[in-house]
Amino acid sequence: MAPRKVIITCAVTGSVHTPSMSPHLPVTPDQIAAEAIAAAEAGASILHLHARDPKDGRPTADPDVFMQFLPRIKQATDAVINITTGGSSLMTLDQRLAAPLRAEPEMCSLNMGSMNFALFPMLDRPRQWQHEWESKLLEATRDTIFKNTFADMETVLERLGKGCGTRFEFECYDVGHLYSLAHFRDRGLVSGPLFIQFVFGILGGIGADPENLIHMKRIADKLFGDSYQFSVLAAGRHQMPMISIAAAMGGNVRVGLEDSLYDGRRLANSNADQVRRIRGVLDGLSLDVATPAEAREMLALKGGDRVAF
Repeated sequence: MAPRKVIITCAVTGSVHTPSMSPHLPVTPDQIAAEAIAAAEAGASILHLHARDPKDGRPTADPDVFMQFLPRIKQATDAVINITTGGSSLMTLDQRLAAPLRAEPEMCSLNMGSMNFALFPMLDRPRQWQHEWESKLLEATRDTIFKNTFADMETVLERLGKGCGTRFEFECYDVGHLYSLAHFRDRGLVSGPLFIQFVFGILGGIGADPENLIHMKRIADKLFGDSYQFSVLAAGRHQMPMISIAAAMGGNVRVGLEDSLYDGRRLANSNADQVRRIRGVLDGLSLDVATPAEAREMLALKGGDRVAF
């Protein structure tokens, strides 16, 4: 039996953290491209990408901004490019889908339900804000819902999945999201091998406790049997402990400055730093890292030659 390969996903910038929180957070297309390429060279086989306004770093859904870095990353690396359909909780579904529909990537993320996605506790730490929008965006999450209704999810699955041949990183922030995914499987709207990302540590979702990881895997095993791969991401200081447990349990892992700004006890200088750190953990567990070609085979992706960038 061939040794198990672990897929490392790197979420390069996201829309959670703001420029004032770390000088190393990539913001411009040049920075996002450079960080993504370095992460791939360090061993990430999937790159999960958001875009930011080059002027002030706020999250943007503008396809023109995405297209300033997507072709460059594809030209420089064989990594699977995975574009967000989440964007931020303040974007409409049409805005969130604009870039993926233009790019037709191999993979996209898909949050499996509406939820409170609370970032306002980040305001508790005193800091000098570089931009007025930063604190306003964080405060806005106190009274907004990240909307992903069943109709929204059906739209994404139909237009991106069926329409573009894109497969998904199904982001499950709680146990109920697994049952929602099983509902779509039962209706024939999704099929295996499913790539399920268990998400821990977001206020409004399931907590970053090892017991919750065990429970999420138990329910996923019950619902999906051997027709899925799981991966784990955990917010902030929970990142490395939770994904290390996931790797030991047979899962895949996600790192990146979207999820945590730290590398150990200090600010990470780059996304590649986090990739190298988890590679050290995987090596200590005698686990091999999947290449992009192996990740494509494991997840039945269409191939980098069939995207629109």
